[in-house]
Amino acid sequence: MAVRIAFIALLAVSGGNVAAQPSVDINGPWVRETVAAQTSTGGYMEITSRPGGVLIGASSPVAGRVEVHRMTLEGNTMKMRAVDKLDLPAGKTVKLAPGGYHLMLLDLKQALPAGILVPLKLSIVGNDGRRSSVEIKAEVRPLGGIHQH
Repeated sequence: MAVRIAFIALLAVSGGNVAAQPSVDINGPWVRETVAAQTSTGGYMEITSRPGGVLIGASSPVAGRVEVHRMTLEGNTMKMRAVDKLDLPAGKTVKLAPGGYHLMLLDLKQALPAGILVPLKLSIVGNDGRRSSVEIKAEVRPLGGIHQH
């Protein structure tokens, strides 16, 4: 809430000469802890876009690349595939969670121990066609007790 209020104040002071930020709320962002020599991990959160839009990608300085992935059950086999986009229906919360849609941080540049914060930048295209980004910090959570893919 404080970020939105500060942005509105900045917009008023600047006379409106600031690029519009997406009306997107990110709740509970986290990344799974890694062990030495591990080169990828998952990122999870809840995304709510008030006007609606599409998540088209993400990036992080700790990874060579970040992709949006989806896990599906095909027969008796779980399969994970990259997707080009993830729809964000207006006003609805979209969950990125283990076993479903999630971010894959690939080509990690370092181990990610529990407790640190990982910067992520989400790229979103609004229903108006405007491209914007949302910067967040995701807490690294321990490996134990959660399904690993």
